Amino acid sequence: MPAEHNPKIGGWFKTATGQTFEVVALDEDDGTVEIQYFDGAVEELDMDSWEELAMEPIEPPEDWSGSMDMDREDYGVDLEQNTPESWGSPLDDLDSKE
Repeated sequence: MPAEHNPKIGGWFKTATGQTFEVVALDEDDGTVEIQYFDGAVEELDMDSWEELAMEPIEPPEDWSGSMDMDREDYGVDLEQNTPESWGSPLDDLDSKE
């Protein structure tokens, strides 16, 4: 089943085998498409190979960290979900004027 989708940088696709990838580079002069799989592997395809690739376009994954080789601690944000019950009032931190 040949691809019916033109490569576009930033476009996400899923192969027939379930692998997801993003188009990260496109060289029209050389006729090549560079893709990066979600696990970080990079592959360069010629246009003939691209057109023969069985794939479908998908939305970018919510967990964008797969290809970044990051651990949860590397995100740079607190990933713990705080509940409204644990939130304090900003007024609690003010000193009273007595």
